[in-house]
Amino acid sequence: MSETPVPKEAAAVSEEAAALDAADGLAAKRAEFDLDDTVVYLDGNSLGAPPRGVAGRLADVIGREWGRLGIRSWEESGWWTAPERVGDRIGRLVGAAPGQVVAGDSTSVNVFKAVVAAIRLTDTGSRDEVLVDAATFPTDGYIARSAARMTGCRIRAVDAADMAREAGPRTAVALVNHVDYRTGRLHDLPGTTAALHSAGARTVWDLCHSAGALPVRLDADGADFAVGCTYKYLNGGPGAPAFLYVARALQDRFDSPLPGWNSHADPFAMDPAYAPAGGAVRGRVGTPEILSLLALDAALDVWDGVDLAAVRAKSLALTDFFLRCVEAYVPRGCVESVTPWAHGERGSQVSLRYGPGAGAVMAELIRRGVVGDFRRPDILRFGFTPLYTRFADAERAARVLGEVVAEARR
Repeated sequence: MSETPVPKEAAAVSEEAAALDAADGLAAKRAEFDLDDTVVYLDGNSLGAPPRGVAGRLADVIGREWGRLGIRSWEESGWWTAPERVGDRIGRLVGAAPGQVVAGDSTSVNVFKAVVAAIRLTDTGSRDEVLVDAATFPTDGYIARSAARMTGCRIRAVDAADMAREAGPRTAVALVNHVDYRTGRLHDLPGTTAALHSAGARTVWDLCHSAGALPVRLDADGADFAVGCTYKYLNGGPGAPAFLYVARALQDRFDSPLPGWNSHADPFAMDPAYAPAGGAVRGRVGTPEILSLLALDAALDVWDGVDLAAVRAKSLALTDFFLRCVEAYVPRGCVESVTPWAHGERGSQVSLRYGPGAGAVMAELIRRGVVGDFRRPDILRFGFTPLYTRFADAERAARVLGEVVAEARR
């Protein structure tokens, strides 16, 4: 990396950003979000920005559907079927045909459902091993370990890249992150799924950092189960309901460890004996989180007509450009990208290793209007959300990072 660039170089980079923004086919989407133009927001991989249509929709839900219709809205406003309706909208973004995704609960709860159900689908007499991504988001590991204890299985942590090689005759299921939350590394969903199936194991994919950031083909790639949150790239809002995918071929054998009245074949019969519903409904548990679920429904409107291939192309262009800007602006040797340069191995974020003081650097970036986040012990993380992030944002973020790092060295 070069030393602090000369003004001419900085001007050239800024002009390139402007040209890239002018040619951006997704640029008009930014107007559909409520954003502060004085701030560069690069934390959509933790919490997406609010779409403008959400506030009005929630006002109507509260004032009319809840306030005027009250309990009638379960039928008249479609509240009862919202988990499947919203699930199908998410399904389009993750390559799932209708009837395989249900929206509700948290990612953690859905991980539990999927892992236990996957174990129950296998011959637990010989298959008693659960593989978990060694670098997984901690909750996935906690849930997997609990599920293993409850089902008499053992847990084994392996690198995501080694899942295919490590699976064996004792493996019941593997829980894998599609994109590593810390480094932004994209893992091989189709190849890993095929290898696990060859070994006789099931797959549970965590799509939290890929849904809405890049094309996912759950059906085409033969995934068994998948889970994900909706408050990152899907912009559903803090604590928005998560989603659960159950492949159609497995639905009649999907034995949820959390059978609730909402997933009963006849929920209002109030039968003490549980009889599971068919299809995606079987993934439900209790009463849907209507306010947050309908906020998510409104947020998903921004995806109408959007080509995920264009989203992926812009994501890669943004992250490429940001990495080049970091090389231009940040003093040599101060940061190192832990996000792969290879497009096939990169999600939609860039993680830079800074070393001691990384937390203070990110705090100063935020104070100066560049919002990313810090992951212990030394990672500066920047998320790029193609529907609203501009190339000018990437340039400004790298330039301010260069200034902060240079000042910290003095």
